[in-house]
Amino acid sequence: MILVLMGLLFASWNGYTWFSEASSGREPIGENDIVAAEEIKSMDVPAPAKEDPLDEEAKLSSKIAKKPKAPEEPKQRDYKEYERGEEIGWLLIPSLDMKYPMYWGTDDETLTQGVGYHASKFTSPPDGQRHTVLSGHRDTVFRELGDLKEGDKMYVQFEGVQYEYEIEKTWVTDAEDRTVIVAKDEPVLTLTTCYPFTFVGAAPDRYIIEAPLVSITKM
Repeated sequence: MILVLMGLLFASWNGYTWFSEASSGREPIGENDIVAAEEIKSMDVPAPAKEDPLDEEAKLSSKIAKKPKAPEEPKQRDYKEYERGEEIGWLLIPSLDMKYPMYWGTDDETLTQGVGYHASKFTSPPDGQRHTVLSGHRDTVFRELGDLKEGDKMYVQFEGVQYEYEIEKTWVTDAEDRTVIVAKDEPVLTLTTCYPFTFVGAAPDRYIIEAPLVSITKM
């Protein structure tokens, strides 16, 4: 009798998972979904003629005197044009061959649609180049998140720009841990989901993936 009940529970769970996954909008990555970064074409340039050592010394002194310009800070916005539950872009993970629709907010209703962007005073969308936090249910969109490893690439496409990130580390923390969503001075993408992945009911932990920004490509 116990085995029969366990079988029914397993079948029900698989059925729920299949239905939830099908309704979450995630799909395989298409051939042209990821925009290739523009390559700088090399040109055959003749070797420069030898110059007077004194001229080289003068050029070096000139370079030292000119201080390099600091990179421009990204413009900070309030993003008031976005409403809770509104689709704002895509998350693409090539090693899982999956792309996920991305929505504004992480409330329960929004997360039933797909991956949610955590909007707070500590976070910003990718164009803010600070801390971008995305969350998703582990039994729908993020079922295979535990298969990712250090060095895997992830892409966020937002407002006509593609942001490439590379996974640096993963870890598990308590579900009540609030130290994950903090302000950062460098552009970093963090993914969060419940853990363990196969846990039935309210999972006790959170699975975290952290990936610094690698490159930015206009689409």
